[in-house]
Formats: sequence, structure tokens, C-alpha cells
Amino acid sequence: MAATLLNPLGFVQGRFQRWWQARLPLSDSTTLTQRNVYILPTRPGLMLAATLLVLLVASINYQLNLGYLLTFLLAGSALVGMHVCHGTLRGLTLNLIAPEPVFAKAQATFGIKLTNPKRSDRHGIALSVLGTGHWSWTDVPGLGSSAVQVAFVPARRGQHPLPPLTAETRFPLGTFCVWTIWRPAAQLMVYPAPEAHPPPLPAGEPRAGGASLARAQTVGEYDGVRAYRRGDPLKLVVWKKAAKTLETGSGALVSRDTQQLQRHELWLDYAQAGGQDPEHRLSRLCAWVLQAEQLGLDYGLRLPNRQLKPDNGPVHQRRCLEAMALC
Repeated sequence: MAATLLNPLGFVQGRFQRWWQARLPLSDSTTLTQRNVYILPTRPGLMLAATLLVLLVASINYQLNLGYLLTFLLAGSALVGMHVCHGTLRGLTLNLIAPEPVFAKAQATFGIKLTNPKRSDRHGIALSVLGTGHWSWTDVPGLGSSAVQVAFVPARRGQHPLPPLTAETRFPLGTFCVWTIWRPAAQLMVYPAPEAHPPPLPAGEPRAGGASLARAQTVGEYDGVRAYRRGDPLKLVVWKKAAKTLETGSGALVSRDTQQLQRHELWLDYAQAGGQDPEHRLSRLCAWVLQAEQLGLDYGLRLPNRQLKPDNGPVHQRRCLEAMALC
């Protein structure tokens, strides 16, 4: 409320922009026509118009034929530049390349393909997320296409629609700015940001009916590894732990204990993630999921609204990350 009273013009302008953007259709592909391409003179263009006015008045006052020639020559060049500038965007087709999921606080990058149906090349085209000011420039050849990458930083985790995009050009003279605004229909999945230095994986839980076979585990460390035995397959070696043992000088490799893995299940539980902040708990769970996947362990996930059974692999990891993003 205080910001509204201090800057009423900005508040009204923001309301108008949101209302106007809401009227734009949602589409992952758009063709630029006279209906959705806009043009206005730039500051250099306004200065050129003022200069032409001064030249015209001076030519009339002093009856300078060469002054008339220079004035109308510059005015004609500006009009031709306006036509070329508008034609640089008009007729282009923009297609969105589906964005990949990202982690919160990380930069989200997605691609846009520009297709030119005409023989003439299009130069000096810039694309950006509306309001960021971080432009990506490209040229589109005649009867060809070009791809450009646009990036922004998502505000929070979850599944969000992509922000409005803008494309503009000031080619060839810079006296006019031609732009368009595009609202993609695609959505972006934003995973929780993984904790930078998470604690060790939690202890494994005995399987149903196997409690009598399970031995006690160290609290705070998943008990699925043992000392390396001659003849163990190399695929069972936990290389991350082996590197740590080599740093300490012991030189003992560690290997996954398949029998012990059968007795225990690794559950990543929201209630046991520690801390009171829900985002901190999800951040720790996210780091644990990545760590367990890197070690090749079977792991399950317990969230307040969902439970995923123990498994591993890229598909299971994606399901867990999406569940945490939507939690």
C-alpha cells in the first residue's frame, strides 16, 4: 500500500501491463503479422525527426534548394528504414523448444526456433524474457531457420508457466523499434535446490519379516557397503567411498553388500530430514536423492502427501524430484 501511494503511476502502469498480457493467447508457436507486431520511434529517431524539422524550417526561411534536397533525402531514408525494420519481424514464425526441468535458484534455459519463409535475410533480432533486459541476438537466413537460447532464474520450486517473451529489432538504422510479446503455453518444472553439504544418508530400515536377520546399523549412514573382497565385480565398488579411503591412506576399497541390501530398505523420509523449515527439509531430501542415485542404491521417498516405493534409475529419480517439487 505504501509503495502504491509513493508511485501511483507505476502501480497503474503495472496493472495495465498485467491486464494487457492476460489478453494475449497462450501458444508454443506464433507467427508474427501486422496484428501482433508493434512499432514506435526510438530516441535517436525522435532526434532525427527534430533535426529534419529544423532543416526544413531553415530551408524555407533561406530558400535553400540543397537544404530541401538534404531534408527530403533523409526523410525518405527514415521512411524506408521504418518499412525494412517492420518487415524484419513480420512473417517470422517462433517455435518454443520444450524446456528441461531445473533446480531452484539455478538458471533455466530454453530454446526458441525462428523460421523465415522469405528469401531475404533477417538481421539484428533480439529475444528476451519480458522485463529482464538480458537479450540474445540472432540473424535468420532467407528460407532458413535459426535457434536462440533464452534464460531466466525461476523464483521458486514447483510447476510454473513460462514467463512472457519479447522479440525486437532496430535494424537497419536504429530510428524505429519493432517488437512483439509472446506468451508460451509450456510449463517449467522447478525442483527444490539440493543442500550444498547434506549429512550422510539415513540408516536403512529392516524389510518386513526380515528384522531378525538385520544387524544394527550406524546411525546417520546407510549400511549397504562392506570391505572389498577379492573377486567382487567392479560394478559393486562404491568409488566415491573408495576415493575417501584412498585419501586417508588406508587403501581399502569398499563394495556394496548385496545380502545386506536385501535385508534393509533405504527410505528418505520428510519427517526425518531435520529442521522446521519445509523448504530446508525438501532441499535435504533432494540432496539425498541425488546422492543415493549416484551410489546406485534403491531408495524410497516419503512425503506428507505421497509415498514412492524403493527403486532406482533416472525414471525413479525424476519421479521423486517432481514429487518434491509439487509437495
